[in-house]
Amino acid sequence: MDNKLYDISIIGGGPAGMFAAYYASMRKLNVALIESLPNLGGQPQTLYAQKQIYDIAALPQVSGTELIDQLSKQMALLPCDEYLDTSVTDLQRADDDTWTISTNKETIKTKSIIIAMGNGAFQPRKLTFDYDPTIEENNLSYFVNDINDFKDKDVAIAGGGDSAVDWAIHINELANNTSIIHRRNKYRAMESSIDSLNESDVEQLNPFIIKDVTYNDDDKSKIDILLKKIKSEDEKTITVDKLLVNYGFISDSKILRDWNLELEGPFIKVSQQMETNLPNVFAIGDIATYPGKLQLIATAFAEGPTAVTKALRNIYPDKDYFEHSTSLFH
Repeated sequence: MDNKLYDISIIGGGPAGMFAAYYASMRKLNVALIESLPNLGGQPQTLYAQKQIYDIAALPQVSGTELIDQLSKQMALLPCDEYLDTSVTDLQRADDDTWTISTNKETIKTKSIIIAMGNGAFQPRKLTFDYDPTIEENNLSYFVNDINDFKDKDVAIAGGGDSAVDWAIHINELANNTSIIHRRNKYRAMESSIDSLNESDVEQLNPFIIKDVTYNDDDKSKIDILLKKIKSEDEKTITVDKLLVNYGFISDSKILRDWNLELEGPFIKVSQQMETNLPNVFAIGDIATYPGKLQLIATAFAEGPTAVTKALRNIYPDKDYFEHSTSLFH
């Protein structure tokens, strides 16, 4: 794909970026969708997968995972090129007014850019000690790509926030045994979720921290997790097939300043047509700000088509047409 010139490249694969990519494909543009995480979904998928969302039009309620599943099905109707596990490091404008996007993997050339980075590029908080990196291949994960990976397994979830508690409850429905490890006796999750956790048979290992993770001596397909009790010398070891670490995420908007974007606090200032101060660079979703901005997914879903339409008019001024979606698949 190195020699391909895209019409629009979208940085950020959360709900705003996913719908903008679909809409741009609907307008018959060549689209690249760039996401720093290994999978699409952004915060709804990684931070509140099982939490219910109530402000999406036509859906009385929908969980983060269900919302992303539906957006993925929608995108499958008009696929675009997806660059996953790909972090953008720099933006450079060329003499022909196109943009070159440098990433940790390759270079992407594009006529316009839509930044849909949510609250900034974020990466998971990882375990603070060294461990055999091969453990991440089969036993240790920081994301849930497919919940069926935990089916009939002995599973430990580390963390005490909404995401960790939600996943403990959800994974417990299909796992053999499930434990949750938290450094405090109280969780930082919604009361209803804590009630569900307490009503389940999930083993609660509180207050413990993880001191080490190693392969099990007798069965190399399993791992041993060394736990230390807070304010105590007591230690214990549990053996599991899978460890899911949910310590939250680290967000960083510093890179936006390096791209010479005009900011207002941590947000990118945009016009009514979602334009930034850089030519043919737009911003939508939580990362964008303008007078009267509402930080809602519903708002982001409207901002995507606005940015795509303005980009289309800029890069193809003679092809500014609009086709109603009802005529697309006839």
